[in-house]
Amino acid sequence: MDCIDAVNIQLKNKFKLKDLGDLKFFLGIELSKSKIGIPMYQRHYVLSLLEDYGMLACKSFIVPMLPNLHLHNNFGTSIVDPVIYRRLIGRLLYLTISRPNISYTIHKLSQFVSKPCTEHMADANILLRYLKHTAGQVILFKSASDCNVHAYVDADWGSCMDTRRSITRFCIFLGNSLVSWKAKRQKTVSKSSAEAEYRPLASVSIEIVWL
Repeated sequence: MDCIDAVNIQLKNKFKLKDLGDLKFFLGIELSKSKIGIPMYQRHYVLSLLEDYGMLACKSFIVPMLPNLHLHNNFGTSIVDPVIYRRLIGRLLYLTISRPNISYTIHKLSQFVSKPCTEHMADANILLRYLKHTAGQVILFKSASDCNVHAYVDADWGSCMDTRRSITRFCIFLGNSLVSWKAKRQKTVSKSSAEAEYRPLASVSIEIVWL
């Protein structure tokens, strides 16, 4: 606390400012301190999103995406107003700041913002129903944790129905705390499952070095 107080004094000598205490809410992200660590969540943001799209009273869903679902460009008829879909995906992308469990689903849905179809919107609504089921889910940065880095990486070979590119997925932990994650389509087509696996290994290695 002495270091924090010293920094505050130096800042007050240069700028006119007011110390608001511990950070609790910032740009839709909620934080709170406890003995076990710092939980980060976006419950208020989720409820606001559900309200804007008329899904507050919807029936909840237990998974973010239907199993064995293979999305592609011509998946139903084109929706009348694609701006609604694009705006929804943009708001969902911001939610991945604290919700790594929906990163893959949003990655898949965001591939069709240029020409969304009715089935894409239906799957986006399933994700909204899942968010209602898990509105208060948090990501916890534990106070009692080591500083060892652990990484898990995988690839879904040729899973993109339109381009036959593979999907890279990884998550990185600092001790017991999840600090980095990604789900992204690879830039080129992999000719074998081994090649598809080596590419995410390279990506996660770069991320680990940066961390």
